[in-house]
Amino acid sequence: MCGIVGYAGPQASAPSSRPVDVALQGLARLEYRGYDSAGVAVIDDAGVQVTKRAGKLANLREALESTTATGGQVSIAHTRWATHGAPNDLNAHPHQGGRDGELAVVHNGIIENFASLRAELEGEGYTFSSETDSEAAAHLVAREMEQAGDLTEAMRRAAASLEGAFTLLAVHRDAPGTVVAARRNSPLVVGLGVGENFLGSDVAAFVDSTKEALEIGQDQVVTVTADSVSVIDFEGAEVTDAKRYTIEWDAAAAQKGGFDSFMAKEIHEQASAVADTLRGRIEDGALQLDEMEIDPSVLRSVDKIVVVACGTAANAGAVAKYAIEHWCRIPTEVELAHEFRYRDPVVTEKTLVVAISQSGETMDTLMAVRHAREQGAKVVAICNTRGSTIPREADAALYLHVGPEIAVASTKAYLGQIAACYLLGLFLAQVRGNLYPDEIAALMDDLEQIPDQIQQVLDSSAQVEQLAQDMKDASSVLFLGRHVGYPTAMEGALKLKEIAYIHAEGFAAGELKHGPIALVEEGQPVFVIVPSPRGRHSLHSKVVSNIQEVRARGARTLVIAEEGDDAVLPYADEVIRVPATRTLFAALLTVIPLQIFSCELATAKGLDVDQPRNLAKSVTVE
Repeated sequence: MCGIVGYAGPQASAPSSRPVDVALQGLARLEYRGYDSAGVAVIDDAGVQVTKRAGKLANLREALESTTATGGQVSIAHTRWATHGAPNDLNAHPHQGGRDGELAVVHNGIIENFASLRAELEGEGYTFSSETDSEAAAHLVAREMEQAGDLTEAMRRAAASLEGAFTLLAVHRDAPGTVVAARRNSPLVVGLGVGENFLGSDVAAFVDSTKEALEIGQDQVVTVTADSVSVIDFEGAEVTDAKRYTIEWDAAAAQKGGFDSFMAKEIHEQASAVADTLRGRIEDGALQLDEMEIDPSVLRSVDKIVVVACGTAANAGAVAKYAIEHWCRIPTEVELAHEFRYRDPVVTEKTLVVAISQSGETMDTLMAVRHAREQGAKVVAICNTRGSTIPREADAALYLHVGPEIAVASTKAYLGQIAACYLLGLFLAQVRGNLYPDEIAALMDDLEQIPDQIQQVLDSSAQVEQLAQDMKDASSVLFLGRHVGYPTAMEGALKLKEIAYIHAEGFAAGELKHGPIALVEEGQPVFVIVPSPRGRHSLHSKVVSNIQEVRARGARTLVIAEEGDDAVLPYADEVIRVPATRTLFAALLTVIPLQIFSCELATAKGLDVDQPRNLAKSVTVE
């Protein structure tokens, strides 16, 4: 969601190294997170200088051209996704605090007790100018600074009084070379440079300046200057075990690379993304998973698996259910994370919870993880972002290694999540003895063929691209599938809703006659994902019957079927071919034409496919 940047460096000697410019560069790399206003604060000889504007980053840059707020050694900056108060200049961050604006704060998250804090602070004579919860934090830190005389201690005291989720960054005119930050339930990472240090809600904020990063833990305060980084907890104790790590990708990975959009680029990166997820998992003939720190005896005792996730990740989890139950014979549930802990779920020490999150910061999923662990369950995190909160709080982690995903609508991370779920299912089958080693080896051999097959689908995308151009005025599209084709239908519909803003629904094909067939009328486009006739013939024939059902009622049938499946030809207006593979693995292939279709249709409509309206990349509030 909101993007945060902090910088502490030497006195600027050139415009390109000014703290304000470093902050703007960081915000530009965080634009993918989604935002509706942006701002920056620096400290110069006149004190704290704040410039902020509603709208895109270009508006902020234009405003900065007419200011003298160049700053000395530090800057903090923010892109806001509105929660409290409208997306306007006043509510944009940074917010100033204190009797005469001597402090500035940027904030990600939601402060739940802001109303009582605001009343208290107004009673003490502090003046508020915005509708936000964040301004209460600014005045609170400023008040504590008046009393403590030290910005780190002021932040620690203030953070201990806040309820909710927050990352806070603060600068003060009396500490002109220092940025202090605190986090609870919201992402924050430190970039370790030479003669300069960085703060960000994401490593993308500073990855072109340094590859060395430091994790900041829950309920910790970090103080950053040009040549030092120190961490304490909310009790004031020094933190000596903060984990340092190296970022595995470079700034070029966050560029469009000649594509019209990040989404198009990421769709075309999916062959390598899946290959990278699968790479290096076999050791001495056995499947090995990174950071799988749960004892095998515990995994052998598991009697139920619950997958918790949201949005696209939940669709990946739905694919996982088919695979894990088939290979491991363990009952597997798929839960929307935001519903999980509120329905009093049955979770015990023998439950394995699988939490799927691209960012590792999805608040609903994080809360589900914490609830599961409180009930005694073990948690495996499937995540793309090393150092993020969910894998750090889980008992084990399985990383995707697909590189940064910039577009809000997930594509390559989705395929990486499915591939990782397959790996987890096969690993559990290996540990529990559900499959023989040669069976696992055969499945892995087939799985490792998938990247080449993905590339084949991508290389033959012209048909789907033209179809999207022809259908740019469609007002509704339906998607049907069975088995792993059902979550694929759900994902195809979600992509179209996210970026093209038209009605789209994904259904289990067998549900047609139980209601949804009433939606079918003359000319209604219906995508149908057809399972392989080689795997489960009865399933295949039922889906072919579904195609006939909708076509008989006037639908335009757009059929995704494997090469050589001629049974669909009499009933399909368009046949989109994918290479033949195992029924379970088809989810990695059949979704790609749907991703391309959505991206091309939205582009044809003139929409911003990377930053769709009302959406953010990482949802860090409940």
